[in-house]
Amino acid sequence: MGELFGEYALFVAQLITILALLLLAGSALVALGRRSEPTDAIVVRHLNRELEKQADVLRRAVHGKAGFKKLVKERRARDRKKARDIDAKPRVFVIDFKGDLRASAAASLRHEVSAVLAVATEKDKVLVRLENSGGTVHDHGFAASQLERIKRRGIPLIVAVDKVAASGGYLMACVADRIIAAPFAVVGSIGVLVQLPNFNRLLEGKGIDFEQVSAGRYKRTLTMFGKNTDEAREKMKEELEEVHELFKRQVAEHRPQVDIEQVSTGEHWYGANALERKLVDEIASSDDWLLEAAKEHEIYLVTYKRRRHLLERVLGSAEMLLSR
Repeated sequence: MGELFGEYALFVAQLITILALLLLAGSALVALGRRSEPTDAIVVRHLNRELEKQADVLRRAVHGKAGFKKLVKERRARDRKKARDIDAKPRVFVIDFKGDLRASAAASLRHEVSAVLAVATEKDKVLVRLENSGGTVHDHGFAASQLERIKRRGIPLIVAVDKVAASGGYLMACVADRIIAAPFAVVGSIGVLVQLPNFNRLLEGKGIDFEQVSAGRYKRTLTMFGKNTDEAREKMKEELEEVHELFKRQVAEHRPQVDIEQVSTGEHWYGANALERKLVDEIASSDDWLLEAAKEHEIYLVTYKRRRHLLERVLGSAEMLLSR
């Protein structure tokens, strides 16, 4: 018996040692990551130059070395003239927004919008490349309010939907002066949803009581662990209808051309069908729009690089997986 106890104690000691080493290694990695991460900052990329460089790869192959040199010489002459006129050309500021359940990219969006508003004039434009399938109401409402700041300054706002702007995503998109969507982009889902499991019967079967104490008749309506009542369900339904009305009001205010009762059923539509219902204004990809805009505009991609610690990155990846 003593020998068995000794082996067990040795096993526990080894396990504790391994866990301690793993903890130390994890702490070291986090500390190293924090030292190597850049500080929060606005990063700007001149997309005209990037588009030109990408095209140069093909031009070199098509025209050969001599022909490409001639093209470069001609372009340099044009660029010298353009450099003198660059301040006179209108600009397009591009902002990317990739959403999740909590619209966490809104933390960066507020800085990106503030940076653009400090520079942009009414002759400029803002293009938001939006990819968002929705999530919590208050978070997406806040993100939409950031886009409204652009409109209030009288700067034309375009939203491009290449993949999806549904539910909370469309709550943001509808703020724009113009919405363009790819042919198979998912648009709409103007509705509100709450769903949650209830483990009450499982707990009762295991002989486990669940206690909940609250002050205020409707402090808590539906619950995951207690027994839900018809009154609680009715109150939750009432709250959802109120949020739905707010959603409909937002869309109707910014897109009066839409038949709000027709499109507020919670359904979603692909690009061409969304165009028929006036949820979008044009069928095109953001790439096509930018290539055309680059002929007459200087285009700048504005990104707020936010430092994210290891735990935040892990939780963000888990949430994105859950959202998908």
